[in-house]
Amino acid sequence: MRKPFWLNKKIDLNSCRHLKEMLRDLRLHSVCEQSLCPNISECFSRSVATFMILGDVCTRNCNFCSVKKGRPTLPDYDEPQRIKKAAERLDLNYVVITSPTRDDLCDGGASLFVETAQAVKSISSKQKVEVLIPDFKADKKSLMSIATSCADVIGHNLETVPSLYKKVRSDSSYRRSLSVLETIKLANRNVFTRSGLMLGFGERDDEVIGVMQNLREVNCDFLNLGQYLSPSLKHHPVIEYVPVGRFDFFKKQAYSLGFRDVKSSPYVRSSYLACTSIVNSKTQHLTP
Repeated sequence: MRKPFWLNKKIDLNSCRHLKEMLRDLRLHSVCEQSLCPNISECFSRSVATFMILGDVCTRNCNFCSVKKGRPTLPDYDEPQRIKKAAERLDLNYVVITSPTRDDLCDGGASLFVETAQAVKSISSKQKVEVLIPDFKADKKSLMSIATSCADVIGHNLETVPSLYKKVRSDSSYRRSLSVLETIKLANRNVFTRSGLMLGFGERDDEVIGVMQNLREVNCDFLNLGQYLSPSLKHHPVIEYVPVGRFDFFKKQAYSLGFRDVKSSPYVRSSYLACTSIVNSKTQHLTP
């Protein structure tokens, strides 16, 4: 299918050069590059990136994702300090940290998430940290360590509706992912939680609303909805380019269900404008 006119964002690679050079200099990865994010030039030109710890190889085989699949290298335990250096160089007061899934590690990499968050938070008392985590196979010890870390926001994406999991996320489980968010919120009621869905896999509107209801049942605070764009012909095809009006509809529905902050438009991605969510949650759309 041809992309519609509302998906015409241009990527300016020249504006990305400075940040890419810094990442290479510090031997760091960004999910912006690994996931082929269409917002990369917008964010990199503003010296904003989402850091990806634990390497750039994933142990799972989701067919929507462009992150490399295979056998990862051993964790780099100096990585937290290098991300701290990057945050200082870029003068970031809000840092988002994610990783590929590391089923080869006994804790799924949870301990390195905690160490990285602590390193960044040590920059100043005003520093905010968001972690976007894999499911850690719903291991309670790993999830508890994340929930009680110093992270201000903890995100875990459901990605799609339950009926499409076998096609889109064959190595994952909808219920397991939902339980990740539930466990974190039960362990720490003061932390904000976030999840996200990609639209365009062929999901029905009532299924999307059903997922939003499930998320509110586990007290998820923030929701991101964006258009799925297939990274290549080898990945899951785009079934539908969702009109902008539908994104607006879902946004209204999400707020009516009680989400504190909702980002819903074709180019929204997991960490897009993440720093605004806490501010928005304190100023509008609050429910008892």
